[in-house]
Amino acid sequence: MGAESSLSEILESARHRYKRMPLCVVEEWVILDAILTDEERAKVKAAGCLPMFVFAHRVVHDEQRRFEPGNWVRSTIARAFTDGYLFETRNTVYVLKGPGHRKSSSLQGIFSIF
Repeated sequence: MGAESSLSEILESARHRYKRMPLCVVEEWVILDAILTDEERAKVKAAGCLPMFVFAHRVVHDEQRRFEPGNWVRSTIARAFTDGYLFETRNTVYVLKGPGHRKSSSLQGIFSIF
């Protein structure tokens, strides 16, 4: 379950934690846990990342207007995932709103999404 507050409350809460990172609020999301070999997992960890991606069927709000409301988005690899709804990548914090899912997938499957 992602954040359940109003859009303004969600943005205010995320902005309090992430002062300078662009925020992108999404709904109908899926966290994709990458299925990796031990060697791949070690490389991901050494890079300071988590083997996770987020795919969202619906962008609600993107501060930098890279994604139009209603469009889909797939993130790059995660750097952190906190409070069950703040999904941080190198360039963006995806704020997961409402219910979602979590699934495992191969990297090939993740990168073949749309």
